[in-house]
Amino acid sequence: MKRQSAIAWLTISCGILLCAVTPFDGSHGQAQNPASQSGATAGIVPLSGEASEKYATQEPKGAGQKAAGQKLAEEQFKNIQVLKGIPADQLIPAMQFISASLGVDCDYCHDHQAMDSDDKKPKKVARQMITMMFDIDKNNFDGRIEVTCYSCHRGAAKPVSIPAIKDEEMAGPEAPQKKPIENAALPKPEELLDKYLAAVGGAAAVEKLTTRVQKGKLMAFGGQSFAAEVYSKAPDKRVSVMHLKDGDSVTAFDGQRGWLSVPGRPAHMMSASENESARLDADLYFPIHVKSLYSKFKVASAEKIDGHDTYLVEGHEEGRPPLRLYFDTQTGLLLRMIRYAQSPLGLNPTPIDYADYREVDGVKVPFRWTVSRPGNRFTIQVEAMKQNVPVDDAKFTAPPPAPPPAQQPGPPPSGQKPPSKK
Repeated sequence: MKRQSAIAWLTISCGILLCAVTPFDGSHGQAQNPASQSGATAGIVPLSGEASEKYATQEPKGAGQKAAGQKLAEEQFKNIQVLKGIPADQLIPAMQFISASLGVDCDYCHDHQAMDSDDKKPKKVARQMITMMFDIDKNNFDGRIEVTCYSCHRGAAKPVSIPAIKDEEMAGPEAPQKKPIENAALPKPEELLDKYLAAVGGAAAVEKLTTRVQKGKLMAFGGQSFAAEVYSKAPDKRVSVMHLKDGDSVTAFDGQRGWLSVPGRPAHMMSASENESARLDADLYFPIHVKSLYSKFKVASAEKIDGHDTYLVEGHEEGRPPLRLYFDTQTGLLLRMIRYAQSPLGLNPTPIDYADYREVDGVKVPFRWTVSRPGNRFTIQVEAMKQNVPVDDAKFTAPPPAPPPAQQPGPPPSGQKPPSKK
């Protein structure tokens, strides 16, 4: 990713990244790509997609339905040809999904000086490919999103069309065969979630939390560092701030609705799906509430994380993206969380790794976490933390909306002279 593009991306999404401060507050890291497009979302003009009537018939339950009074993508952005009909706030998630699926940045398809331009060939090809994808799902899977951009691209701009030969096949029949891993009896989901709550200090200790103030730095893009602060207040208020050279980037949730602001742009009020994530992020009692987030949980053995064996607990609910939680088999602490956000093209994953757990006021809190996305990795290190200290409610209040631009006087009606200036 080019440096200037990376900085713009971080500027727009820093607050969302900082929402992933601790597993007590849920997580998130729904990072967003840069754009130079006007509009409250500071969003991206889409490459493609077809939603109109097709999208309405295939969209998963609960994903991106248009609320009353909400703008459509073609009403807010320029040159929307194939993703017509989707809510405007679903445009950025769609672009995130394309970026992750192909392993490319915005400028692969877009000219940053003219985002609505069709000069680049990959943008035209993308429109054709996503139309094909929607047709496949409509005609073969009753409109469910089963085949996506990632089904073929797997993180590469060009799909692989030649089967790969596995290492054991190249070694020949005489090579020693790997023994299958024997799965021991796995614990029940509720046992692991209870162990997690006990590992962080227990329900009584967590319930004593009223506020949390964290100060540290976010490190990204070749060692660049930005000062960061996060303020949380029970039950569900949160604001994160990153201090940039051009001003502060802020993401907040006031208990009802979230908002995001970046230097030089008006505040963006969060969509319904963004609010759902922000509300979880703001929950100081996440270890207590996690058992009630999903109606079904299942357990599986998982990979090592920083040398630690883990159990994977997956939360499932009809019509909602899943939640994946990786717990240390020994300590019971949460080492990784993967959350998924629905987009018109598929699920966008956000993995967050937690480390450097320290006890503060009887509760264990990770002082370091890492948000990973295709081509990007961000580490946040907390340097100081205080809990149960006064936090002013004004910190969570959204700034007033920007005033509408002044209306310029138009030309006088035909046959009339403009008023004289004295």
